[in-house]
Amino acid sequence: MSHWQHAVDNALQAAERGFGVFPLSRNKVPAIASPHDRNHRCSGLHECGAFGHGVGDASTCPDIIRLGFEQARHATGYGIACGAGPLPLIGIDLDRKNGVDGASALNRLADTHGFAIPQTVVVCTPSGGFHLWFTGPAGTQIPNSASKLAPGIDVRGTRGYLVGPGSRGKTGEYVIHPAITEPTVHPIPEQLLQLLMAPPAPKFRQPIQRRVPSPRGNVLDGLVQFVATAPEGTRNDRLFWAACRAWEHVRDEHLAAGEVAGALVSAAVGAGLGERAAENTVTSARKKVGV
Repeated sequence: MSHWQHAVDNALQAAERGFGVFPLSRNKVPAIASPHDRNHRCSGLHECGAFGHGVGDASTCPDIIRLGFEQARHATGYGIACGAGPLPLIGIDLDRKNGVDGASALNRLADTHGFAIPQTVVVCTPSGGFHLWFTGPAGTQIPNSASKLAPGIDVRGTRGYLVGPGSRGKTGEYVIHPAITEPTVHPIPEQLLQLLMAPPAPKFRQPIQRRVPSPRGNVLDGLVQFVATAPEGTRNDRLFWAACRAWEHVRDEHLAAGEVAGALVSAAVGAGLGERAAENTVTSARKKVGV
């Protein structure tokens, strides 16, 4: 059986269990390119009838799923939409590489804040990490984040996605943990939910109208804030604009290159943009500026 057919079969099985799915490439990114130009505003397949919106293409309808995969014959996996539906899926991505152990970090959080980690669905990743699946309260907006809770712990929530079991990436296959005999997605512990929820937005303050030299850090801080507060439908455009300005400052030696990418990608992921998509946008901006 081809990797493509294996992905289709597993995606359809996931859809039967109520999970919205869409095709992924070997790089774990959406397999169908956007049909729109950069300035077009479209929230997904349901709005314009065309594929190419990433998680916005996610569906539980077998006919739509098959049609999507037919347009992505290079797909070797599928994404599962998070943060949607009456029991929104929340993914806790635990990395275990480069000296970071997200699993140990989660256990420490559980001990510190007094909650138990349920025996929920666990997917093993090719790099040795784990994806823990939980359900959240209906109607709750779950922020995506990267290493916000602790190093090695990423959160996939509203407009985010998980790589589904049975998908194959560049380094191997995503599989259900062998110790899980009856996969059941459990509710997320309340204490953990409170930890990953975004803090309230700061109240707007009228800026003081005076001309003073800005410290170097304020340049990047302002661009990060611009990305972090991007409304849905503007996130990628804002990120690209901010990244171009940041790389221009790097080129002019007003910022250090090492500060830029990580800060902007983290802000974009926190605003709901996929991590890989954010990384690609920041890289594209760097190439455009010529840094």
